[in-house]
This record gives sequence, C-alpha cells and structure tokens, in this order.
Amino acid sequence: MPYLIPPRTPLTPEQVERGFDYLLALQMGGGAAVAGRAEADPELAFVLLRLAEDIIWPVTAVDEETTDPCADSFALDEVGCVLLCARRDWARDSPTTAVPGIARNILRFVENVIPDPDDHGDTHATLKAMRDEHLAMAHAVQCDSP
Repeated sequence: MPYLIPPRTPLTPEQVERGFDYLLALQMGGGAAVAGRAEADPELAFVLLRLAEDIIWPVTAVDEETTDPCADSFALDEVGCVLLCARRDWARDSPTTAVPGIARNILRFVENVIPDPDDHGDTHATLKAMRDEHLAMAHAVQCDSP
C-alpha cells in the first residue's frame, strides 16, 4: 500500500531553510536551542512534516525499479507508511508539540539510516548536505514556476 501523499506545493527555499535551521539547531544545541520557535512559527510543523516525507519516503518505499522485491522490502515500505501517516496526524492535531517530535524523528532517522556523505559519522554534515540538496530543488522549482 503506497503512502498517499496529498497533492503538495513544493517547499520554497525559505521554508527549506527554516526547517533545516530548526533541525540543525536541535541537533547541535538540544531543546533549549529551539525553545519557542514552534510557537513563533505555526507553519513549522507543516515544513518539518514535508521534510520528513522527503527524507523518509525515498529510503523506505519499494521503488518500481527493484528487480526482486521481498518480504523485507514490503515491510520496510509499510513501516515508512505508518511512520509518515502518524507524523501527518500529529502535525494536524497538535502542530506545536509535533514540531520537536517530528524534528527528533528526522534526526534519529538521518543518524541511523542515511549514510554520512563524508563517512565520518557526522550527522551535522549529513544534514547540511541534505539542506543544500533540498535548497537546490526548491530553487529549481521556484525558477520553473510562472
């Protein structure tokens, strides 16, 4: 069962920066470094949810090019669906409490699943590389829009 992502408008470069700024601040300084940001930016839950979808879904989804899907690949696909559906419900029902929770989920996923581009085990470097990739995509979409 594929995760049904509602029709989405691409994130703007500013949204990408806000989301990754929050993730990087939380990763480096903990909860005190991000205190009050969720209340000050009501859109942050939406932005982090979108980043979670963009980060988690490609890693967990069974893609059409997989030559030999197996039970493990379908289980991973379903885990990704359940995780993202739960995050979507959380963001909808309680955006302020969802912000730190979704951010911590993203950080844990990046730390434990996404390979470090420099092979130094540095989650901060991985997040910066992901931010740069997402910013490039957001700028490209923004330039293509009328």
